[in-house]
Amino acid sequence: MAARLDEIRKAAQRVAASHGLDVVEVELAGPAKDRTLRVTIEKNAEGRARLKAAAAGGGEEIPERVRSGELSIEQLSGVTHEDCAAFSRDFGVLLDVEDLVPGEAYTLEASSPGLDRKLNRPDEFERFIGCLVKVRTFEPVRNNRHWQGRLMAVDETTSKAGKIRIDLAAMKQNSKSRKTGLETVEIELGNIEQANLAPEM
Repeated sequence: MAARLDEIRKAAQRVAASHGLDVVEVELAGPAKDRTLRVTIEKNAEGRARLKAAAAGGGEEIPERVRSGELSIEQLSGVTHEDCAAFSRDFGVLLDVEDLVPGEAYTLEASSPGLDRKLNRPDEFERFIGCLVKVRTFEPVRNNRHWQGRLMAVDETTSKAGKIRIDLAAMKQNSKSRKTGLETVEIELGNIEQANLAPEM
């Protein structure tokens, strides 16, 4: 199934690229008779650059929270309902023509990553430096597996896998985190089970 998911991801990226989009994540979930193929998409780097230029020019189409500096363009995927509909239409045709989803029926869902998007790759961590994050580790760091704060740095030179550094003072910590007495924590990228942006309200 992993090999087939790779094929689906490559096909999704081809279709997304034709619409000025990037694929963030592809997931096939659910029982055999009621599966859902979820594809998370966002504007590509060029599209985000256009959004940044519009925000810098005070464009009315840019959300108020971006214009006020409360959110960055990077946190905003820039994907519209029309983008999702166009991608779904074209990708659905390709899936059927190439018979990429094995078995019977499935539901195709296309959406933006949202403000609490997952972070998976080193380049995603790099892109969101300065944003609030929540991280869960495989192995405890200072007797704690749950950390949250502002992503300060991504250092890929200190070890084979690289590390991220989080400023813990930026968010209220759980009791285990507070007991460590740390102001910052470094976590190996290879030790991260799950990482998400934390929306700033």
